[in-house]
Amino acid sequence: MSKKVLVWISWWVDSAVAAHLLMEEGYEVYWWFMVNYKAPEGEHCTTKEDLEEAKKVSEHLGLKDFFIFDFVDEYEEKVLNYMYEWYKNWITPNPDIMCNKEVKFKVFLEAALEAWFDYIATWHYARKSEVWDKFSLLKWVDNNKDQTYFLSWLSQYQLAHSLFPIWHLEKPEVRKIALDIDLPNASRKDSQWICFVWKVKMKDFLEKKIPNKIWDIVDTSGKKVWEHSWVFYYTIWQRRGIWVWWFEEPIFVIWKNIEKNELIIWTQKDLDLYSDSLEMNWLTFFWKELDFPLKAMAKIRYRQEDQECEVKLISDDRASVKFTNKQRAISSGQICAIYLWEELILSWVII
Repeated sequence: MSKKVLVWISWWVDSAVAAHLLMEEGYEVYWWFMVNYKAPEGEHCTTKEDLEEAKKVSEHLGLKDFFIFDFVDEYEEKVLNYMYEWYKNWITPNPDIMCNKEVKFKVFLEAALEAWFDYIATWHYARKSEVWDKFSLLKWVDNNKDQTYFLSWLSQYQLAHSLFPIWHLEKPEVRKIALDIDLPNASRKDSQWICFVWKVKMKDFLEKKIPNKIWDIVDTSGKKVWEHSWVFYYTIWQRRGIWVWWFEEPIFVIWKNIEKNELIIWTQKDLDLYSDSLEMNWLTFFWKELDFPLKAMAKIRYRQEDQECEVKLISDDRASVKFTNKQRAISSGQICAIYLWEELILSWVII
């Protein structure tokens, strides 16, 4: 008897190709669409049009019955509230990682297994391997698109019941398959938005929950140089969006002082924007036993090239990382993922 798989079909071409490949492998494939956000009146939301696109794709592929899951409440509790709280505390969160851990591969996975499916499948760009009933997460064949960083908080249980059907294909090959089988969305461009909250600017989204007020922009001597009304949105060392008309050089956020109502900035030539070490907590280990100190490779942001480092345990849930080369703009709240060759071995939150 063939295994039953519930495939997440979105408006993007990758999910449709994933479903097609699973059907070719002999799986009994059903599809699902997740509703995680309902925009308030007056705000543009594409959920309905995305669902119609997904229906066209499923009809074209001849998929079996579809399921619509309403996880609006769970998404607000697990992801949106996490975003609001971290931004209010001046820490830049990573909603995509939290969504994967708490919604796609937890709430939804549990619903799928209760409905007697063997696996869920997504279009994530990652590879999964199994050795002695233990699962490893490996980088995708196309390093430019590899998404293991966003899956770095998954557990053994979550990996055991998940499939990543496009693991062996580079992006141009995915597009070619979509064109070869005449998918309705074969030429649709990729998009990057808040996870499940399409086409909404982060600043506009956060303003609904975090009160807006005027902040002073000051230099490192404490001199006021400008004013700003949206300090929570900015990350330490951020450059984009920071502008004071009389500064000829690019300026960076170096601190946010909530007690004094100040956003502190200065120019690159007067700052050391680089550091060779960091500390992290909330460790997430994959299955392998590791000997510390550990020579490995690290990423402190998505699509960053691997960086040589040494990892030392401080306690059971805290570690330090020393880089061979200094890293620019290490930001609290972001994730540091540690790799041995192509394998993700652990990750944690930068503090």
